[in-house]
Amino acid sequence: MSSAKKQTPLFDWHKAHGANIVEFGDYMMPIWYASARNEHLAVVSQAGLFDTSHMATLRVFGKDAYELLQWCFTRNLDSCVGKDNAPLTEGKCVYGAILNEQGHAIDDCLVYKIQDGEYMVEVNASQGGPVAKHLAEQAKGRDVRVVDLTDQIGKIDIQGPASVKIMAKLLKNPDQVFDKLPYFSAKGHFDPASPLAAQVQLLDGTPMLLSRSGYTGEVGFELFVERVHTVKLWEALMAAGQEQGLTPCGLAARDSLRTGAVLPLSHQDIGPWIFTRHPWPFALPLAAGSEGFTKDFLGRAALERATDAPYTLTFVGHDLRKVDGHEAKVFHNGQEIGTILTCATDMAIGRHEGRIYSIASPDKPEGLVIKGLCCGFMKVKAKLEPGTTVELRDAKRAIPVVIETDVRPDRTARKALKSFF
Repeated sequence: MSSAKKQTPLFDWHKAHGANIVEFGDYMMPIWYASARNEHLAVVSQAGLFDTSHMATLRVFGKDAYELLQWCFTRNLDSCVGKDNAPLTEGKCVYGAILNEQGHAIDDCLVYKIQDGEYMVEVNASQGGPVAKHLAEQAKGRDVRVVDLTDQIGKIDIQGPASVKIMAKLLKNPDQVFDKLPYFSAKGHFDPASPLAAQVQLLDGTPMLLSRSGYTGEVGFELFVERVHTVKLWEALMAAGQEQGLTPCGLAARDSLRTGAVLPLSHQDIGPWIFTRHPWPFALPLAAGSEGFTKDFLGRAALERATDAPYTLTFVGHDLRKVDGHEAKVFHNGQEIGTILTCATDMAIGRHEGRIYSIASPDKPEGLVIKGLCCGFMKVKAKLEPGTTVELRDAKRAIPVVIETDVRPDRTARKALKSFF
């Protein structure tokens, strides 16, 4: 049996432009081009471009599509949008997870409502098959189909404050596209046969699904097109973004940016253990002001029984030094209390008098030199309050870090699009 790894449509472009290629999730992907540090900083201050065609897209459609997702997905589709807890309506998307009966995360994902009876589920690399199989098993007896579009869709993420102006150069009717497009909403369709395809098109008429979302904490878009259009779209974006400093980015910057935005990596920060007591309670259907769930869902009973589950906590260090997350342990008052899940360096942040600032913070102290801070997630036996100092140890070093509720401040993801013009 061949062990050859898959390639996205952009693989040849990455190689031709000097990318360092690594194996990731069954694909050969760029980890960085010239500098992961500079790529990270570009997204926070300007814009970065990511090849995300390794991720998997599922279409879930039929009379019982809503019923299936309401059972298998952790968010309550009746009350999951915005501060008003509105239902998931057409053109909205929501983050959550798909659990098994043991309450373990099969994967995290975004669920989009395209229209009544049609949803799109975006899952992680190599998870299209497993998640599609799981949904199909749960769909027995229901009028619903699950179609795995793995390797049939081209997906590109453009992220950062300049991404809005760059996209405006490429779209037909950008004002119309950006109108009433809040965070976690989408317009258009990648299928030219869809009646929604006319909503969002490139200047040459190529249709796309444009989602105002991403994995960096910064303003930006996830773009879905037919696979044949992937390279054309990427090159058009690079050309349009030249003046704004658009930078191609690899997986290393993607990892450090998502960590600074307090976002988990599937099968590293969440996975085959109980999906509770973590920094992402918004991914569960919790009632406001209580720990009770607002709906029944697969895995609920296991979560309710998990009274001795470990805690996943966020930490930030005092400089950019990291530990090896594969072997590092967590110590508190000299006692080993847990392990590291993620340890990365957010190059865009620094500390001053105990407070964390970003290079984008409007109130950062004059003269503050920001060199980056290590940050990440740990899994420990007992809950520790924010402000608690613990020590991370691997074979090479021991570093003090602080339990925090957030990492990179002044992120732009939720800001109004009009503020970027």
